[in-house]
Amino acid sequence: MRNVTLKQLRALAAVAEAGSVTAAAKRLHVTPPAVTMQVQALEDLLGVPLLDRLGERFKPTDAGREVIETVTRIEAELHNCAAAMEALRNLSGGRVAVGVVSTAKYFAPYALGAFRAEYPQIELSLMVGNREDIIAALKADSIDIAIMGRPPRDLQVDMHAIGDHPHIMIAPPHHPLVGRRHLKLAEFAHETFLVREVGSGTRMLMEWFFAQADLHPPISMEVGSNETVKQAVMAGLGLSFISAHTIAAELESGRLAPLDVEGLPIVRQWFLAKRSDKRLAPAAAAVKAFLVERGREFLPNVKPIA
Repeated sequence: MRNVTLKQLRALAAVAEAGSVTAAAKRLHVTPPAVTMQVQALEDLLGVPLLDRLGERFKPTDAGREVIETVTRIEAELHNCAAAMEALRNLSGGRVAVGVVSTAKYFAPYALGAFRAEYPQIELSLMVGNREDIIAALKADSIDIAIMGRPPRDLQVDMHAIGDHPHIMIAPPHHPLVGRRHLKLAEFAHETFLVREVGSGTRMLMEWFFAQADLHPPISMEVGSNETVKQAVMAGLGLSFISAHTIAAELESGRLAPLDVEGLPIVRQWFLAKRSDKRLAPAAAAVKAFLVERGREFLPNVKPIA
């Protein structure tokens, strides 16, 4: 069946349904000899007769009926495919896989929820992981787009800015440094810090920040999630350098306190990333455009240090 063509299959189905070559040719908008040629070519390929002539009409053989059943299934699938393409063109369907670094989970779901309210027929899937997880997913093409900070070094991506991403230093509310102004990094030389895992964007930014002052503060605990970092700081286990977008609620409630440190906040950018070699389907392109145009609306509102 490898060399069978759709024209041949449709010619056979048309003759079987219409009962004559002439009527089939009218349905297919071709000449009767063209229909005859297609059916004969199909019979030659399959090696069995597909039609019997009974008087002036043609009837399918057992083999012909088997092929026609297959043609019916093929036509149904082609119809479904056409409907799916139409849905994608009109943004009334489609599936989009979005990856976000874990720090972005404090705003990305709200942005995606707003998109879903406008396009409820589009199916969204959300992957949350650390920086290395998201880069690996982009490389594997298991996600269409990603929300992240710095672009990967070993993958060509298109980056589109979403909005500012400030990083600050936090402490438990009753820490002696809380409330002091213009703290210098040297004053943290003997403080212990709770940090994210090696490879995370926040960890790399913190190490860069301290390296500017030739300092390497003691690390009391390495933690794989922002939630655990926050709980540990509240418990008095140390200080932390963290994305301000992860702690907006805790600052508002007074469970954590920001420290006024010279050189902070460090403001980076949130980006929407896609592989440069990937052509987005209409649904994914719509999500990308929405996040680039309106993503900043969903960034947490972090008040400056008073």
